[in-house]
Amino acid sequence: MVSCAGHKGVIKSSCPNISILNLSKNLLSSWENVADIAFQLQKLKTLDLSENRLSLPSNPSSLASSFGTLIVLSLNRTGVTWNEVSQCAVMWPALEELYLASNNITSLKRPMNCLQSLTLLDISNNHIIDGNQLHAISDLPRLKHLNISNNLISSIKFLAHHDYCTESFTSLSSLSVNGNNISQWSFINELNKLSNLQSLNCQNNPLMDSDKNPETIRQLVIAKIARLNILNRTEILPQERKGAELDYRKMFGTEWLKSGGNRNADLNNPSMEFLTEHPRYNELIEKYGAPDDAEIKQPEPFALKNQLLTLTIMCPDKPDQKPIKKKLPDSMTVQKVKGLLYRLLKVPSSELKLSYESSKMEGREIQLENDLKPLQYYSMENGDCVLVRW
Repeated sequence: MVSCAGHKGVIKSSCPNISILNLSKNLLSSWENVADIAFQLQKLKTLDLSENRLSLPSNPSSLASSFGTLIVLSLNRTGVTWNEVSQCAVMWPALEELYLASNNITSLKRPMNCLQSLTLLDISNNHIIDGNQLHAISDLPRLKHLNISNNLISSIKFLAHHDYCTESFTSLSSLSVNGNNISQWSFINELNKLSNLQSLNCQNNPLMDSDKNPETIRQLVIAKIARLNILNRTEILPQERKGAELDYRKMFGTEWLKSGGNRNADLNNPSMEFLTEHPRYNELIEKYGAPDDAEIKQPEPFALKNQLLTLTIMCPDKPDQKPIKKKLPDSMTVQKVKGLLYRLLKVPSSELKLSYESSKMEGREIQLENDLKPLQYYSMENGDCVLVRW
């Protein structure tokens, strides 16, 4: 077990080229002892002091020369508070990554003239309850990666300007909020104000564990955060984003109309309440157009049986493919039919071209050109034949 630097100069003479040093789970009791070791390692870049109980130095700035090359520092499970980190930070002038997991940290304060080079901060597994505590670190100019997983955070609020973006966390591109108390969509709405957020991990929160289908939850998060490229470590492909945004537009179309929304842009004036709950909705209308009645029409539950169409699916260019009979709701969109066919035929939906032949008009083939339209839009009936080509 290591408790001090030992005899003067021994470390420097025996192993001067060390750049990564793991001193976790030792008996180091003071920063002066750590500085004596680090001073002899002029190439030291990564230092792990986790699970050591270190007393505060009386003059932290006097130890800065020992840590001048340090880039990565781990202080997990050391019992350190944020105030103590702020006092010690002057010792680490070049620090870029700081790990402070499992320290019972409950509050944060704005760093004064320190930690300005920080690109990654891990404060996971602590006891931060108020998400607005994060404003204390929101001005760190180079902070790209923030891990606040497994705290007790349920909400946060950012001030936004005319472009709907906040001046907080201007460099932040990756955020992990797994295992918090997030239960409201307002939290996700706020994240859309972060101008550079590209990656989000938000699993194991009440909102994500609700009764809704996990795929629906994923779609809603994607639609609500415009610049997101990765969600829960899975890439968001352009086709998935488009589908999520189109479905979001349809899902809340009726609510939009009731709140004062209008397909005529000059008359479109949804209520502030609606825009607070769905801040991207007008943006999605500008992007894709307003949903029409057929898209947002809700089928009556008692009439569902009558709305099921018995259709034959055929692949005219693939004679070996046997016809398939399916019962599909007439409210199902062409896009959803393509998704079903992808699972049946293992052909990417983007490559599928659909048409149908009416049982009442033999020989006439009608193209299903608009992915957003339901089958009823094309007046499809029982006994019709869907033709699939790729």
